Amino acid sequence: MSRLNYHHLYYFWRVASEGNLTRVAESLHLSQSALSAQIRKLEERMGKPLFERRNRTLVLTEAGRQVFNYAEVIFTKGEELESLIGRGIEPEYQRVRIGMLATMSRNFIEGFIAPLLNGSGHKVHFSLHTQSMDDLLDGLARHQLDVVLTNTQLQPSGATQAAWQSQLLARQPLSIIGPPDSNPGTPFPEGYEDLRWVLPGGHHEIRRGFDGHCSLHQYRPDILAEADDMAMLRLLARDSGALSVLPEVVVKDELRQGRLTSFERLPNVFENFYAITLPREFMPAVVSELLARPLKDLA
Repeated sequence: MSRLNYHHLYYFWRVASEGNLTRVAESLHLSQSALSAQIRKLEERMGKPLFERRNRTLVLTEAGRQVFNYAEVIFTKGEELESLIGRGIEPEYQRVRIGMLATMSRNFIEGFIAPLLNGSGHKVHFSLHTQSMDDLLDGLARHQLDVVLTNTQLQPSGATQAAWQSQLLARQPLSIIGPPDSNPGTPFPEGYEDLRWVLPGGHHEIRRGFDGHCSLHQYRPDILAEADDMAMLRLLARDSGALSVLPEVVVKDELRQGRLTSFERLPNVFENFYAITLPREFMPAVVSELLARPLKDLA
């Protein structure tokens, strides 16, 4: 039985990691055709295609993802071995790459990574990457990210997306937030007739929940501004003098300082926070522990 050619496996690993055949070929001082030929030999050895081409982009097949998982361990451990033998340094850090949707609350993100900041029992080096949903899922598929955080439920559509694993991390009630001197002190919508609002855009899940609440009470909000980014909405709520609808975690500092106050919570309306992963045989232990935290710890 012939042995696995680790040169072929290394070339595959580099292309799968970087997602660009041309760039990897240049860095290895190979022609694209020579690099492609080496990967084809690995595919022949495995008996299955490891990549498929979609719109001029190389995407890992299911077999390719499995091979990549093993290659990731093999070559990461190889780098650690080189450090140990060459410099007497034994790497003890787990690498964790966290992607997050650009519109998410930074306060929630900070709560999620709190164990990494406060000491989780592991030596960890982690990185945070803020991108659009399409870019995050692409990074996850290419194994450039270990987990993606989002406040939007993933809608499966197609064979690739069906492989995503979406886990509910936390759900937080939405509250009417505003300056203390604007609080009418009466149940919504009484006393809200002359007040203005800063709200997420119409397609945002928070906005849809609030619109449904307004429709129930036959109330039409006077909208000063709209913003999808939670950091921007936090600033608008803090500085505009208008009301907003947010999970309290978004403005927890302003609530604590008394710059804003929570008028009331909307009944049965929540913002949900999700973690998206791909099935992996070698999930970093620290990621598994973060995902296993009880909902109440993130609320």
